[in-house]
Amino acid sequence: MNEFELDRLIRTALTEDIGAGDWTTAATVAAGTPAAGVLRSREAGVVAGLEVARRVFAVLDPRIQFQNRVTDGNQVERGTVLAEVSGAARPILTGERVALNFLCHLSGIATRTRRLKELVAGYPVRLVDTRKTTPGLRMLEKYAVRVGGGHNHRFALDDGVLIKDNHIAVAGGITAAVRAARAAVHHLLKIEVEVEDLDGVREALAAGADVILLDNMPPPLIKEAVRLVGGRAVLEASGNVDEQNIREIAATGVNLISLGRLTHSVPYLDIGLDLDAPGAQPAG
Repeated sequence: MNEFELDRLIRTALTEDIGAGDWTTAATVAAGTPAAGVLRSREAGVVAGLEVARRVFAVLDPRIQFQNRVTDGNQVERGTVLAEVSGAARPILTGERVALNFLCHLSGIATRTRRLKELVAGYPVRLVDTRKTTPGLRMLEKYAVRVGGGHNHRFALDDGVLIKDNHIAVAGGITAAVRAARAAVHHLLKIEVEVEDLDGVREALAAGADVILLDNMPPPLIKEAVRLVGGRAVLEASGNVDEQNIREIAATGVNLISLGRLTHSVPYLDIGLDLDAPGAQPAG
């Protein structure tokens, strides 16, 4: 994670949440009151984002102590203490929701990624994310995918060429689009083409595509595409992939399976902050 970008995201989130001031905390907690507590998982899952949570509190008060009990990527059970936090109560309370929002969201992504990865265990296929991410949070969400055992697709449009159906329609066909892209970009950028049938696979292969994205193809057709390509291009399966069919897709021999669901519509992993009475040691 880029530290400068991370701090910018955290400050933006804190500005959004605090507004003109945390009136509740200011009214109910005297300045200088100490607090100690723990971040605890309320359900089983994979943890991601502990450093983000730590930095939230550090931005508000660098004197706050934040001690990890586990590390990102750990599978935890319900009730596991993830970290201890102690220091001035006011900044801890003010930063609580933002820290938990990041931690719960990223842990949810890591948990889903790990679950799907386990479903394709035994097959030499990579699970990759997409650009279907929350605006502004792509860096963190793609980090969480890696924590869960997945891999990243393009981070942004400048990472590579992905010629999709609308590009093909406007460019005048697969061959024309690939030729135009090959002439326009430097030699280190790979060119990927999205196709919907075996004719598209043949044309993309003949045009010299490095990667062919098999869009919404059923497993039998994916298997035929794998046979047709014979290792001459990387094959990526995408579209309508879920827990029910992902293992069948992996069994076709495809190289990559990309899923927008690794980052979009992912439920939070339920994590809470439990504070003790002023001056008490955090409960384990």
